[in-house]
Amino acid sequence: MPTNDPARSGPLDLRPLSARSVVLSLLLGTHPPELPARELVRLVEGFGVGGSTLRAALSRMVAAGDLRRTDAGYRLSDRLLHRQRRQDDAVRPRTRAWDGDWEMVVITASGRGPAERAELRTRLAGLRLAELREGVWLRPANLMRALPGDLDPVAQRYTARPGPPAPELAASLWPLDSWSATARALLAHIATAPRPADRLTAYAAVVRHLLADPVLPPALLPAGWPGADLRAAYAAYQEELVGEVHARVRGA
Repeated sequence: MPTNDPARSGPLDLRPLSARSVVLSLLLGTHPPELPARELVRLVEGFGVGGSTLRAALSRMVAAGDLRRTDAGYRLSDRLLHRQRRQDDAVRPRTRAWDGDWEMVVITASGRGPAERAELRTRLAGLRLAELREGVWLRPANLMRALPGDLDPVAQRYTARPGPPAPELAASLWPLDSWSATARALLAHIATAPRPADRLTAYAAVVRHLLADPVLPPALLPAGWPGADLRAAYAAYQEELVGEVHARVRGA
């Protein structure tokens, strides 16, 4: 059983909507990530969030550094712009043809505390690397991205050609069958989600699931892999949501 299995709060990771999550979902899907305050009020009403609840949430989000108040309204903070880039990359990952090489990162630093080790593990998993054994992380070299240079003080990086057959190695590193099953369950769920709030909740779960997709080369994926279908469904919903945002802003 692969150990690189992201934790989930339930079978479909459907989390109750809060005013904060509605605001973040709208802004994370908007480019640039800024909306007038009046339009935020009108938009969140469609998801069952009242004006007073929204205003309180916006104040807390500004104080927490999630949002910045601007002349026009509210904008994602610089910290959350990184989250938006990760989300965009999860929906539209940039890949290249795979030639059989694997990226390998070997942790060489010692003397780090538990919190530092946990933070580094989270970061490497976010780079879609998987842990072969403690301190040894790898993945097929099919992503069009460079590993961050600030990893150099704590790790060494290599290009490798592992001995085991690549499909078997991939299956041992990532829970491909369970990821696929959850993706299919999400596709079935979003097809029947009736209310706007239900759909937003479902598509938020879709984004979280896409962030856990290892984005492997097709040759290493099980037959019928639903990743492309899940991305297409979310992209269509995002276009629908952005279209509504733009229509409301233009109509203001």
